[in-house]
Amino acid sequence: MAKHRLHRFSAAAAAGLVCLATFGGTPGSAAARFEPGPCPKTPEPIEALSTARCGYLRVPENRSRPGGRTIELAVAVLPAVKPAKPPQDPVVFMAGGPGADTFDDIPFLVASGLNKERDLIVMAQRGNLYDRPNLACPEVDRFNARAVGLGYDAQRAKQIMLKAVTDCRARLVAQGVDLDAYNSTENAADFADLRTALHLPRWNVYGYSYGTNLALTYLRLHPEGIRAVAIDSVAPSQFVTLPWTWGSTAEGIRNIFAACAAQPACKDRYPDLPGMLTEQVRKLEAHPLTLDVTPPDGGKPVKTVLDGGALLNLIVAFTPRPKDIPAALDELSRGNPERFAQARAAGSVQKIGEFAHGLTNSIACAEWAPGYAESDVLKAGRKAYPAWPDTVLAQAPQLPFQYPVCGVWDVADRAEVQRVATVSAVPALVVSGTFDVKTGASWAKGVARNLSRSTSVVVPGIGHWVVPQSPCAQRVLASFFARPTAPDTSCVEGLEPAPFTIVPK
Repeated sequence: MAKHRLHRFSAAAAAGLVCLATFGGTPGSAAARFEPGPCPKTPEPIEALSTARCGYLRVPENRSRPGGRTIELAVAVLPAVKPAKPPQDPVVFMAGGPGADTFDDIPFLVASGLNKERDLIVMAQRGNLYDRPNLACPEVDRFNARAVGLGYDAQRAKQIMLKAVTDCRARLVAQGVDLDAYNSTENAADFADLRTALHLPRWNVYGYSYGTNLALTYLRLHPEGIRAVAIDSVAPSQFVTLPWTWGSTAEGIRNIFAACAAQPACKDRYPDLPGMLTEQVRKLEAHPLTLDVTPPDGGKPVKTVLDGGALLNLIVAFTPRPKDIPAALDELSRGNPERFAQARAAGSVQKIGEFAHGLTNSIACAEWAPGYAESDVLKAGRKAYPAWPDTVLAQAPQLPFQYPVCGVWDVADRAEVQRVATVSAVPALVVSGTFDVKTGASWAKGVARNLSRSTSVVVPGIGHWVVPQSPCAQRVLASFFARPTAPDTSCVEGLEPAPFTIVPK
């Protein structure tokens, strides 16, 4: 799913160790091999890369076309901070998105202890930043910067967005990119090839958001060599569709409001948050606010339109943070839109060319959209929020105009091969947060039932991508990798959401 950016707020055998250190050895398949090279030069320095061993995994772009062109995927191996003796099996990370800059996640992974005792392997999924090719769409980034001054679901926004997508697709195809090859099946095969190319007898897998979808696909198709798999903020491969997003969003928001109602001070100050949200969505959709707003990091004021769709999607994007949502809604209801308006204005500053929108669209259009239509998204929205305007409910949260976009992107339907449950006896850890408005916590239950040796953990008061936000979840994950069939989950008992922000009346 769309990546949530957190705000500022090794091998078992000696031969495996040698190969991990030198990136040598025989490739995992006839066309897959590893080539050592310098670490990527990131826009902001990443300290952990200064001691990492980097390079590119060269793999077929489309494995169904023997002799076709190859692509290069950026890889970094971060050494363990305190390597155990004998060294432990490494952890390989599968990022969210799809399309997000994987290397940008490294500071959060290091801070969460992922490489404390094990080497941590990070590979950019095909088409991501630092790969060759990179399926970035600067055209879409520029639209996103401009979109803050347009209605979220306005026809003008749709027209400009489709033009940006059309231009990006034409450019990538002209470069020889096979858009049909950028899918979860090929992604999973890339990771299987990486393990073989590094001569690792086995490793551990950790993924979050779309990375859980990928991890489940990888576990289903390439179970060999997987010691244990941890999935955080689960996007189940058998369930994820565009209509599905409404159920997840409604669940997360409902849990946030219920947590407020369970805290006396919050309940007394904000007695009817569901009613307040509905009122504000309806009001703003009927009469959008147009404001000149200075982005949070400064700069010139920008034209900012705040309508019902924008309000809902700011909440889904955790801007403001869950603990501040009741206060922000209350302020909005009393004529002060500052928190939401500033969060909307922040979108006017985009990192041009860093997000692989091409990968997002290839996966969304091949795996999530087929079998349903725009009317199904609207139906799911009405079920979640029957009193909201159809103009808001017609757009899947975080994926506006996705069906028209898929009409432009034009990739093959892969729903039948992708929407398959993963059944496995490999030890698994399933982590969810009650405040997750992107991948609702309840959806993890169906996944866990098919993983016969799984442990499920639900962390109260935490949203999307749990581990970096929860010291308890970090301890659980570390104990899982140490003892995959008997992790210590005791710290979860008694956890409660942090107090919500209370503003004076």
